[in-house]
Amino acid sequence: MTTALAGGRVRRTTAHLADGRDIFYFDDSPAYVTGETVRDAVDTRPLGPAGGGSELRYDVLTGEWVAIASHRNDRTFLPPKDECPLCPTGRGVVPSEVPASDYDVVVFENRFPSLSTRVEGLPHDLDGEPLFPVRPGVGRCEVVCFTSDHGASFSSLRPERVRTVVEAWADRTAELSATDGVRQVFCFENRGQEIGVTLHHPHGQIYAYPFVTPRTSALLRQAAAHRRSTGGNLLRDVLDAERRAATRVVLAGEHWTAYVPAAARWPVEVHLAPHRDVPDITGLDDAERDELSHVYLELLRRADRYFEGVTALPYIAGWHQAPVGADRELGRLHLQLFSILRAPGKLKYLAGSESGMGAWVNDALPEQIAARLREVAS
Repeated sequence: MTTALAGGRVRRTTAHLADGRDIFYFDDSPAYVTGETVRDAVDTRPLGPAGGGSELRYDVLTGEWVAIASHRNDRTFLPPKDECPLCPTGRGVVPSEVPASDYDVVVFENRFPSLSTRVEGLPHDLDGEPLFPVRPGVGRCEVVCFTSDHGASFSSLRPERVRTVVEAWADRTAELSATDGVRQVFCFENRGQEIGVTLHHPHGQIYAYPFVTPRTSALLRQAAAHRRSTGGNLLRDVLDAERRAATRVVLAGEHWTAYVPAAARWPVEVHLAPHRDVPDITGLDDAERDELSHVYLELLRRADRYFEGVTALPYIAGWHQAPVGADRELGRLHLQLFSILRAPGKLKYLAGSESGMGAWVNDALPEQIAARLREVAS
């Protein structure tokens, strides 16, 4: 099944892998957009039916759900290039997760998911103790391959390809948000072994959670209190305040502004937010998506130039989107990009205060982070 996106500039093709998992091709190459060439590659691997296996256990001490997914301990770990499961089939010694011989952008269900729609079981109490509620790890985890080029990075993509990635994020956010039980959708990229990446191929992930995550829950509590006291939208008011002060603004366009938050936690951290109030990526119009394709690239390229001698900054870049259902009006789309590298060859470890007590200490001054990100502009 194929669907035209972005005014006909991108074509989505839906298929299935050998174990029944979904795979979605997002093509911007003319031959695929026009329908002259179609996606018909078949996954011939002898795989058994896809499964899940995770469960959610409630931490009564914090009010948070913890996913227990022991099957992920066997996931693929730093394979050699010719065995990369994210390269197109035919470029390696074994068939990959992508049956096609090439692709533009592709999304598929994770083979080793933390959350899955295929998980079975009923909610119960662990050991029969009411203090330890357990429920199936129902949700969805998808992998997003930004390019078929194993040696590329997101920052090396053309703006036109980034625009296709944006369409993929929007498409998957819309579909996953409409899935029964999903409360929040998170699109993100982990880059660098220092972050914990186990596959070098440029890719990201999408998690569809059956609960509102702890960070978002804290943000919503603050946003609700802010609305009660001022009548305003907290994330909108923060963006406006940063734009007025301008001391931490990194770059600004017609539709987007990037800034280092006043209370940045990480040695390199920057937020990117649209000027218009939208709850998630699906709410962006064409002009906003077009500009995003340029400003996000510029932001990533500046990040790679942040430290002298470091050409590939390890980072996490995640899109914080409003929850589905209750409190959705309190959320607002924004990107958080941060790195654990505090200096070349030196990582910021989350030691006693951060890991043990959640009390953050930053070794970098936010105003200096912003100044450096402005200094390394293209």
